[in-house]
Amino acid sequence: MAYRELRYEIDGDVGVVTLDRPEARNALTRTTYRELEDAVRSTTARCLVITGTDPAFCAGDDVKLLMAPAGAAAGGPGADDAGALSDLGLTPAADALLHTDVPVVAAVNGAAVGWGMELALMADIRVASECARFGELFVKRGLCCDVAGLGRLATLVGRERAADLLFTGRVIDADEAGAIGLVSRIVPHADLLDAALALARTIAANPPLAVRRIKRGLRAALDPDWGVLGRQVGADLAELFRTADHREGVAAFLERREPRFAGR
Repeated sequence: MAYRELRYEIDGDVGVVTLDRPEARNALTRTTYRELEDAVRSTTARCLVITGTDPAFCAGDDVKLLMAPAGAAAGGPGADDAGALSDLGLTPAADALLHTDVPVVAAVNGAAVGWGMELALMADIRVASECARFGELFVKRGLCCDVAGLGRLATLVGRERAADLLFTGRVIDADEAGAIGLVSRIVPHADLLDAALALARTIAANPPLAVRRIKRGLRAALDPDWGVLGRQVGADLAELFRTADHREGVAAFLERREPRFAGR
């Protein structure tokens, strides 16, 4: 598959996926989601590194294309789109990331917000640039987060810190992310990809069958039933996409003002 909105490169036994819409801070479109799913499912690498073209890792969904009224009319996600799930109740890209047996390292080079933070959470290990920022912004759009924010965040940082991030939608910097255990290491921005590749090469040099079974075991021991959680999130989003608060959250973002939520 030829990719338009990301790059996929092989470096020895390591595959590098780079989201490549820098003019939109690597915000996701339907095309990006499809290409990300394909890259993860089709990789023959022993370890994957996922990053973004500077200045951002991933700014989440492209609100102008996918959530604004014009974007919804053109086929962006909304109440009807929430049902476009895999058999496990997950969006296809999340399904691919959460069930691959290939280890995934996120090299977070800038803002990882909204689904960008979900993407970072779906990785096994997060290496952050000192420029990294993290935020579960869904509540600001009148929505709930995707499955990783519910099924992985609390495991990493604890329930109380996860609740803080999810309920407030606040954005934290790399130092705070390191302090609460969201990332495993923080490196100078210029050294980020080298550090992530070095880690990935170390993983890829180990026996691949053993590594894959270790990842499978971690999933069995620590992850929730993604199908059950995915179906719950899909049903919740189907309702929330129809609310006035969601429309207000999108409008406020596009108009660069504070939202006024009414609880309906």
